[in-house]
Amino acid sequence: MAVVAPGRRSSGRRIPRALFAATACALLVAGCGSGGSGAGGTATSAAPALSATDTNPQPLSDVRDGGELRLPLQQWISQWNPYQVDGTYGDSVEIMKMVEPMLFRVDASGVYQPVPEYLESAKLVSTSPQVVDYKLNPKAKWSDGKALSYLDFKAVWQADNGQNPAYDAASNAGYDQIGDVSQGADPTEVRVTFSTPYADWQSLFYPLLPAAGIATPDEFNKGWIERIPITGGAFKLGTTDKTAQTITVVPDPAWWGTRPKLDKFTYRVLSQDAITQAFLNNEIDEASAGRADAYSQLKGDSDAVIRSASPWDDVHISLGSNGPLADQRVRQAIGEALDRQALIKVMNAGVPVQFKELGNHFLMTNQVGYQDNSGPWGAYDLASAKQLLTAAGWQEAGAGQSRTKDGQKLELHFVVGQGSAQSTFDLATATQNMLLQAGIKVDVDRVPDNDLDDKYINTGNFDLATWRNTGSFPPSTAIPYYQEPVGNNVFENYSRLSTPEIDSLLKQAASTLDQAQSLKLYNEADAKIWELGHTIELYQRPGIAAFRKGLANYGESGLADTDYTTVGWQK
Repeated sequence: MAVVAPGRRSSGRRIPRALFAATACALLVAGCGSGGSGAGGTATSAAPALSATDTNPQPLSDVRDGGELRLPLQQWISQWNPYQVDGTYGDSVEIMKMVEPMLFRVDASGVYQPVPEYLESAKLVSTSPQVVDYKLNPKAKWSDGKALSYLDFKAVWQADNGQNPAYDAASNAGYDQIGDVSQGADPTEVRVTFSTPYADWQSLFYPLLPAAGIATPDEFNKGWIERIPITGGAFKLGTTDKTAQTITVVPDPAWWGTRPKLDKFTYRVLSQDAITQAFLNNEIDEASAGRADAYSQLKGDSDAVIRSASPWDDVHISLGSNGPLADQRVRQAIGEALDRQALIKVMNAGVPVQFKELGNHFLMTNQVGYQDNSGPWGAYDLASAKQLLTAAGWQEAGAGQSRTKDGQKLELHFVVGQGSAQSTFDLATATQNMLLQAGIKVDVDRVPDNDLDDKYINTGNFDLATWRNTGSFPPSTAIPYYQEPVGNNVFENYSRLSTPEIDSLLKQAASTLDQAQSLKLYNEADAKIWELGHTIELYQRPGIAAFRKGLANYGESGLADTDYTTVGWQK
């Protein structure tokens, strides 16, 4: 759920849900380092140009050994398990990808590449049934000394396949299509057999977690709170200081691969406004520049370089399902009463890269298969919105007044974190003004940032809220946002809105190995989600951030994963 910086995450490609509330911008998960020369100066960074990636790629021979990378966080991390429903905060997922096995790493073109420190190979050996064989690197071990094995794959599958509701899994997409996980020819081989085809199989086990840490529901749900019990990556947690709100990540001396360049990553919880100032004060080495106020300050820092790329990053307004919003017509009316183009202009003002209106919940504007499915539900039509509300029984009470029904006023609450960027409050205020024209009164409720997820978003205690979903690639990883809740498990569908038809279309899409047909099904489901009045997509947010000069192999990575072992400072 990241609030900005929150990196990305999802279930398959574990995406993070970037909680846009406390920040309306940049993907800032790791990126800060010491070694900068300080803020200030009169030089101005060049205006950014969108590209696939913008990370200052450098050969390891040109990167110094040692040093620190100082990273901003927007909220304290409590749940570290990225598969657990409360563990979807983007920054925590990104850190978990540093300390746990990443079997694959996505490149700049969105293609999965095996990571040799963990995989010698991974092959689709049969299509009927679908069978995938993984050949593990025999050197790969967990911090408790056990070798990686099929037992770890099996534990992740059993925790996430939805068969045991005691596991509070964020998503079962893909895992519920696996029929068996077993050992192959020897202990280094893993065979995964699917009961129904799953096109995005490479997005599973991302990252891999140890069986010893998730074997029971209690371990899965509670064993990763405020701790990471077992690691298996190039890094491990160094220190966590909840009072000081700091976390460090350091190289693990037991790592069998190439030693990381940096000595330490230091994360510190900061509000969005504090992040900008901290960068200018040379206290951190990365800061979001996706807002006008931030960009205007950061572009003039002589020790900064602005980097920008096109990631999977959507900004939207989610609708709740309680009270008046239980009526689909009211939700649809909200969609028609909002002028999305005007809202985008509010967020884009002063930012040098144009925000592209987004009409799809699964695909970005630069992805194959993208089409705008918003139809009438994303088109500004105030007259139609009023008609829907009247049909739903909400009667007009005069200009600037709340509509009424059975003596009740039509009043909703837009929940926003107190530490949110001003642009987020501007978005909420513009939404408030637009909806009042239709007779819907909206109160903008400022709540403590650390309560935003646990007490409001995760519990469905909101009428309107805004956050970012980031890194939801491939499209199956976005399914948890829209699938039907099962009992108390809402997956990542915090609106708690879905239909059997949407569920069916999404399952078919994820099971179709033919890409063209799969994309057709995703687009059909997307049109139904627009009609449902679940989420009002606004725009695809470019990754725009300021980085300390000299930071190598790190920046705005677009669709690609970061190899944190190569990140460091140029010689």
